[in-house]
Amino acid sequence: MIKKHKKLFNIEIEPITSILLILATIIALYICNSPYKYLYDNFFYNTYIVNDFSLHSFVNDFLMSIFFLLAGLEIKEEVLFGSLSSFKKASFPVIASIGGVIMPAIIFTYFNLNTKYISGICIPISTDIAFSMGIYFLFSKYLNPSIKMFLLSLAVVDDLVSILLIGTVYSSKINLSFFILALVCLFIICIGNKIFKIESVLYYLILGVCLWYFIHLSGIHSTLSGILLAIGIPTTSYKRKYSTSHYIIKYFKIFNSLIIIPLFAFSNTGVSIDSNLNLAKYPTIFLGIYLGLLIGKPLGIMLFTYMSNLIGLSKKPKELNWTCVFIVSLISSIGFTMSIFVSEVAFMGNTELIGIARICILISSLTSIILSSLCIKTFKELHII
Repeated sequence: MIKKHKKLFNIEIEPITSILLILATIIALYICNSPYKYLYDNFFYNTYIVNDFSLHSFVNDFLMSIFFLLAGLEIKEEVLFGSLSSFKKASFPVIASIGGVIMPAIIFTYFNLNTKYISGICIPISTDIAFSMGIYFLFSKYLNPSIKMFLLSLAVVDDLVSILLIGTVYSSKINLSFFILALVCLFIICIGNKIFKIESVLYYLILGVCLWYFIHLSGIHSTLSGILLAIGIPTTSYKRKYSTSHYIIKYFKIFNSLIIIPLFAFSNTGVSIDSNLNLAKYPTIFLGIYLGLLIGKPLGIMLFTYMSNLIGLSKKPKELNWTCVFIVSLISSIGFTMSIFVSEVAFMGNTELIGIARICILISSLTSIILSSLCIKTFKELHII
């Protein structure tokens, strides 16, 4: 059973996703700093699917719900059958992730406490799974294979924390009627799984769309519907060879990796780099995001794992040395996709602040990629990884 579930997550597609993310970002930046910027803006912001639901909202609110659905299923699989299935297995990456969340938040708060920018506190806490795993595969011949599961487990827990914060901290005033309807949908989904043992993918997807709609209208951020739907989807097979979770991942993983994530990057990294986006005007935002990701993530991961290992709260896997943990902490400072998404939610309605945050994230992610690559090469030459 465990082996069957472990086969579900063939993450070798991540390097391709990373390349597409980079290309999408470069193209978006080029277009938005050229005479064709108006085409980009009209396409994403002035093209409406229904009423005031623009194409940009469709990408960020609906398509990203699919992204979070798959992330939720991955988290669920790891908790039930994988690297997070026992306290012994989960404690080290979970504590690493907690440190990687708390320290960036502290650094951002230090620079932005008592300012109107404090809502961006969650921007530097996330790890981009696509980019981080892309870096791993790029340098895999130099790295200890055990790094892969530690990095993936840490990133998965990071995503869970980010999803929960997006669904709670950044939700507007809740409409109780629609929230109750959303709970009814979730109840029907869970009953279908646990009582009637329904395995139909269509059943869960139709109810999932209803769940998304009511969550969207309730004032809670609609992407939380993805993680709620993942909770109710069967991860064990009742009558068929594979579980419903397996089939949903099979049907949507390539679409998510090759379409949704690059499209999200393309629609959210289009920043006009001009005098209107002067970083000097917002030093606290820049320092909070840049140092939060670049210093806070590695510092938090190293500090929390070392102290927890020292006092016996968790135990470092014997196949990993502290240099490997440090390499993972550097790679984890690549926030990119999740950080951009949180900035959209945190500074909603303020295009200038969103633009500033995007630039900060791009700069910090680029710095993290360069530092991670240099450290991997250097440590390999010194034969300490």
